[in-house]
Amino acid sequence: MVPPGRRADRTQFKPVLEEIRVPRLGTGRPRKKPDGLAADEAYSNGPCRNHLRRRGIRHTIPEKTDSQAARRRKGSRGGRPPGFDEERYKKRNTVERAINRL
Repeated sequence: MVPPGRRADRTQFKPVLEEIRVPRLGTGRPRKKPDGLAADEAYSNGPCRNHLRRRGIRHTIPEKTDSQAARRRKGSRGGRPPGFDEERYKKRNTVERAINRL
């Protein structure tokens, strides 16, 4: 599924995620839940992260700079920063370049 180019990323997140099918190595229907997801900062908002957490999907999404600053300003009430695997995020670039070729 390719969403319209001028739509907000956040509004298209759930519909695109619902269309994902992960083929099985053997027989059986494809899985609807990927093992993990890597996305850019556009998907770092609360609703996207909460949806992934509810479905049990590991994610690698960088936190926006302004979100980091807001969290730090709140001190201990700001919560802990979301986990982020920088090495895994770097591999996302390979997929993005392949999609650009299409």
